[in-house]
Amino acid sequence: MTPHRLLPTTLISLLLLAGCAATAPPAAQHAVVAPDNAAQGIAMLERVSWGVNGGSARQLQKEGWSAYLQAQLHPGKASLPPAVQAQIDAMTISQVPLDQLVMSVEQKRKEAAAVMDDVAKQQAQKDYQQELNRLAREAATRSLLLDVYSPNQLQQQLSWFWLNHFSVHQGKHNLRAMVGDYEANAIAPHALGKFRDLLGATVHHPAMLRYLDNEANAVKRINENYARELMELHTLGVNGGYSQTDVQELARILTGVGVNLGADTPKVKPALQSQYVRRGLFEFNPNRHDYGDKQFLGQTVKGTGLAELDEALDRLSRSPATAHFISGKLAQYFVGDNPPAPLVARMAATFQQSDGMIADVLQTMFNSPEFKQSLGKKFKDPMHYVVSAVRLSYDDKPILNAGPMLSWLSRMGQPLYGRQTPDGYPLTDASWASPGQMTTRFDIARTIGSGSAGLFKTDGPQPQEKVAFPQLASALYFQSLQPTLSPATRQALEQAASPQEWNTFLLSSPEMMHR
Repeated sequence: MTPHRLLPTTLISLLLLAGCAATAPPAAQHAVVAPDNAAQGIAMLERVSWGVNGGSARQLQKEGWSAYLQAQLHPGKASLPPAVQAQIDAMTISQVPLDQLVMSVEQKRKEAAAVMDDVAKQQAQKDYQQELNRLAREAATRSLLLDVYSPNQLQQQLSWFWLNHFSVHQGKHNLRAMVGDYEANAIAPHALGKFRDLLGATVHHPAMLRYLDNEANAVKRINENYARELMELHTLGVNGGYSQTDVQELARILTGVGVNLGADTPKVKPALQSQYVRRGLFEFNPNRHDYGDKQFLGQTVKGTGLAELDEALDRLSRSPATAHFISGKLAQYFVGDNPPAPLVARMAATFQQSDGMIADVLQTMFNSPEFKQSLGKKFKDPMHYVVSAVRLSYDDKPILNAGPMLSWLSRMGQPLYGRQTPDGYPLTDASWASPGQMTTRFDIARTIGSGSAGLFKTDGPQPQEKVAFPQLASALYFQSLQPTLSPATRQALEQAASPQEWNTFLLSSPEMMHR
């Protein structure tokens, strides 16, 4: 067998052309949209999860679609394979609370800055950066392990969606030490709950406050960065009806809301000491707050301190503009680049009726005819492609090294916590369907398909690699996937000259590029 044997030119051209047809793949290639219940069930599973695998297909068959969906919309505690849970439990970010972790890293930074010898100083600064890199890699590894192995697949997808919506860039300041906690404690627990709770959790997290410079926002030194993005990107949307004055007034409301990375408490004026708040790294310093009354979104906000922020967040989260903006973005993620206006309107109505209950909004979407009509047509972004390929290839077999997955995501331009601008990665198909992107996907398909991906290679000075050839020609394939493949894909598979090539063809097929 020849793991790196080149794909036949005619076949790879055929697959490449078909795979690039992201916006409107021919219906014949997507039998999942036919009225065959089993095929449609697999298609819906593919959309609700990070990608179908043997375990999820068996779960769907056992429970039925309705029960499966309810369990996804209202998940309990995830039960992971023991080896995966052990990997996560061993991480520093799983053992050390955020405030202790960041203060420890800050101490390293201060010690490095105090070193006088140039060579020693350079090494100390290098050690500081390496520790930040290690913590960020732990966070990304934990995120991918949960995406691949958690039975709560919808919650995991929504965690990525909201992490992208409330985007922070790990390269700023010391955010590499914070992104793991931001995802695990500000985003994931609220991914399917009330939008107001999710919004509040992000507003109070030091990763967001540092990323959008609100720690520099103080009375007479107003910084509008966070206030603007809070309305434009996080709630109302760019056409949400707010004015520049609203940005300025929200920035005033946000004065004093910041971060304290040390153990010391600032000296607060005696009259304001009762107003001071410290929770972990989050700090509200009343010395820095503008206590004047504000006019925000057409209503007066009395200058009372931190309570003003809750009042502003209540108003933002319950605005009809927010209901429409968030519903439209969810529909774009799950249905298509330009989701039907009637669907978005129904989702927005549910958003308002349920006071922003995300699971209810998704239920409206999943029950819609528009959702079923979109099945198999949504092009996978890099995250969906990488995670779905690993899930399909290895089912519940625990990988030992997420490094290759992190590398693939970087190569395709969508690394975790890597978006430099606060708008998050684009959700549209066209953003990810370039020929260069497709060539990289074929390379990934070949690497996984030949069994040489490195996912089962341990770290350390003497790494060992376990044999883990993907068993893609499985019962799942013959019972559930094969009926959904186009004649062109089936023909390509029949012409494969080896198991490695067969795997490569399946993982690089047009159907594998869509969900």
